[in-house]
Order: sequence, then structure tokens, then C-alpha cells
Amino acid sequence: MIKRINTGGIAYLEPLTGSREWYWGTDYTSGDLYEAEELYRDGHRIKQNRLIFVHYPDGMVFEPVRAREGQYFGRPAYDGSCPVILLADFPAGKIRLLLYNDFCSEVTPIMTLPRSAVEDCYNLMPHVSPLCLTRQTADRFQIVWPDKADFAIHPAESFCFRDGDRLYFSRWYEDPDYREEVVVRRMPDGEVIEQFRGSLNAMSDGQQWLLTEN
Repeated sequence: MIKRINTGGIAYLEPLTGSREWYWGTDYTSGDLYEAEELYRDGHRIKQNRLIFVHYPDGMVFEPVRAREGQYFGRPAYDGSCPVILLADFPAGKIRLLLYNDFCSEVTPIMTLPRSAVEDCYNLMPHVSPLCLTRQTADRFQIVWPDKADFAIHPAESFCFRDGDRLYFSRWYEDPDYREEVVVRRMPDGEVIEQFRGSLNAMSDGQQWLLTEN
């Protein structure tokens, strides 16, 4: 069976991690969030992008927030019950997190930060368990909100989730065969407290599955 879904031109959808019923998509009119920020900093007029959520299995499309000129959406998250929207407002110098409640079609502000709270929007995104705003470069990881953390990481490391004071990262190697390790770091100093062969998989219901060799 083929289901026709009018997305207004958005051609690719991704599962909203942690949800069994939501997908999301955006158009990259000025690239990703960081690229749009660079264009704005260089004095270019950026065209705002669109962010849609598509409900499964009925295929209903929702566009809870329409950005204005100079505003740009980043990657959304799911807090266990509702989609979380990341919106940068470059002219206002603000970064916002918004909660979309589809049951009552309401958008509620979660937090607003000054744009100066982060060096730039490179890999700036919300994560859950609990909800936080993070930023990662090639060799540093930061939690921007609601707590603060800033420490060095391995260049082949990427943040997966937080569990209390334990921060879980995935690290990959090619030496020469490909392998993955799980690195557990302490909040907020980033000290490694555990490291072992394995991989992390985020499931559609919000569970984190740890795949190990034994």
C-alpha cells in the first residue's frame, strides 16, 4: 500500500529518537544550523527553514512553529511524551527550546539562552534523559543547559546519553579493523570511569540497548 503524504517539498524523514510514532523532517535552505549561522555572521540574508513532524501510522503532518526570517531550526528531540524543538533566532541573539504538545496543539517555551552562551551552533542539539542542550566539536564536549560541563574527548567519540552523573559516549577505531567501544565519563569533569568493547543502540521506546561481546 502506498500512502501519499504532503510534506510541502520536504523529501526526507527521520525517526524521532525515543518515539514509536513520530518522524521529523526539515528543508536545508541555508544548510544545517551551523552553516546558516555562518552565513548570517558573514552578512548574508538567510532563508528560514521549515520543521515538520509526521505522525505514524496515519501520516498526519504537523508544522507547530513557522520560523521567521533570520530564524533557523536545529535537530529536534523527544522527551518521552512530546517533541522538543531547537530554534535559533539570529537577529534576536537567542537560542530557544520549545515543547510541542500535539494533544492540545500547544507550543510551550522550555528555555531561552543568549546566543553568546555558546561559541557557535556547531553540533548544537538537545538530548534527553534528562533533557539537556549539548554541543560537540572534534575534541570537546559541552553541556550548555540546564547544567554546565566542558571537557576534552577523543576525536572519534560521540555523545549518546546521560544517566545521572554518568555520561555515555560511543568511540570507534579502525586499527585496521573497525570496532566500537563504550566510554562512560563522569559528570561534570568528564573523567573516564569505564571503557569497554560494545555499542549503544537507542530504541524507539526510549530504551538504550548496550550490545556487548559477553
